[in-house]
Amino acid sequence: MTTPAQPPRTADMVSRYMTLTKDVMPRLARTTHSDWPVRNDHCFQRIVLDTICGGVWYDHLHRPAYKNLTFQQAERAVWLCDKIIAGDVNFAALNAQSLVWRGKAGPAKLLGQDGAARSRSWSGTVQGTRSTISDPGF
Repeated sequence: MTTPAQPPRTADMVSRYMTLTKDVMPRLARTTHSDWPVRNDHCFQRIVLDTICGGVWYDHLHRPAYKNLTFQQAERAVWLCDKIIAGDVNFAALNAQSLVWRGKAGPAKLLGQDGAARSRSWSGTVQGTRSTISDPGF
């Protein structure tokens, strides 16, 4: 007899997010994804958290962020990491937007697939939960 699978807990999602941003993504940036605009774990965390918060993450979350993420935030962070790794989002545009929110860059020139400048919101379903991520590159 098999037991039903347990739904993921917040701690499980946060652990996955931390593994992706601290280990997996930096390793990929040094190897197969050398075109990514960042290499360091804290940069991946900044970009992902800023994107899921729709602004500078520490304006929305208490520090340290990983200890204060809700299940839905952690779930969106993992989902976004997976999309970045798969190349399904414009990671350079996410970085540019994060820097704009932080006042470290001018307004980002965000390009769509056809090369036209645009800014848009993405709205979708993540494991049955409706979530909106303000993101110019989706």
